[in-house]
Amino acid sequence: METKERYRLINVFLLILAINVLISVLVLLITFYLNVPDLNNNIRKEMFTLKGIIKQSISVAGQTFFYYFSLNYYNKLLVERKESFYYLRYSFLMLILIFAFFWGTQLVYPQKTSLSDEASSRIFIFSFGITAVLSTGSSLLLAYLNNLRDEKHQRKLLEAQKLQLEVDKSQANFKFLKSQINPHFLHNTLSFLYAKSLPYSAELSEGILTLSDIMRYALHESNEKDDKASLKDEIEHMRNVIRINQLRFSNNLHVKFEVNGMINGTEVIPFLLITLVENAFKHGDLQRVDHPIEIKLTVEQNRLYFYCHNKKKSGPKEMSTGLGLDNIRNRLGFAYGNNYKILIKDETDFYTTELTIDKL
Repeated sequence: METKERYRLINVFLLILAINVLISVLVLLITFYLNVPDLNNNIRKEMFTLKGIIKQSISVAGQTFFYYFSLNYYNKLLVERKESFYYLRYSFLMLILIFAFFWGTQLVYPQKTSLSDEASSRIFIFSFGITAVLSTGSSLLLAYLNNLRDEKHQRKLLEAQKLQLEVDKSQANFKFLKSQINPHFLHNTLSFLYAKSLPYSAELSEGILTLSDIMRYALHESNEKDDKASLKDEIEHMRNVIRINQLRFSNNLHVKFEVNGMINGTEVIPFLLITLVENAFKHGDLQRVDHPIEIKLTVEQNRLYFYCHNKKKSGPKEMSTGLGLDNIRNRLGFAYGNNYKILIKDETDFYTTELTIDKL
């Protein structure tokens, strides 16, 4: 975050000039609407004579330098996390400078008035007090709000960098794991086991073949990064995982899997939906006919909606770190920005996950 010249002089000048022009226009409109001849004449003398233009120019210059130095210094104090004493000391110095500017302007261009000296002094002190409080307070407030915005932007950058590092680390770990497994050797071995198991058990051979498909997809080169994968392949991968779990539990699991919409040509980040499904298999009671796991996937007009609902297991619960869901949120944010919404309902007996991606 910047600590030197967070606010450029030219930018401060243009802002002050714009504000003063706007105020002048408003004053002219109000006096024109009120239609008081003496007031109109006085306003015109103050604004359109050479003396009036010089006074306004001096005022704009004074405000510009005041806000330029005060905004940058307050920003410096905020960035450095200084204590209240430093703010009070600098604010007191600003009050002295504002008083000096007021007094100097009054000496050079004294206000002609029929009021007594005492009344004029009171008006001067009142005007100075209002201007000093508003100027110093607005300067500190602007610096504080902009500092908050800068910190928020900085946090976003750091989070994006951290997420990229996590992605890079995951990719490196995946590549290392993949380097330890020769895909051709694995597939050949599974094919051999599949052929050998055919005469003995159709169920065993089906499991080996399904496992081979799962491993083939997991080790596919296109899924090494968080680039998009074919949604059709993702769905097939989910079906294979469901099939393997059915074989584990002798086809006693009750699963409703529904896919709607045009999935051909649609892409999604890999291993996204299967993580939610595996979470349901891990913690859900899927052997109840009246409470099957419900999985619904709908694709419509470049929008994906995924729904997964299951009854929780009764009895001892398996420990969950929540890292899987955190990883999903990070990957979704990295791939889709703000174009997604994930809703999780963790109820007493049921667990529901809804994921919506607005722009695939």
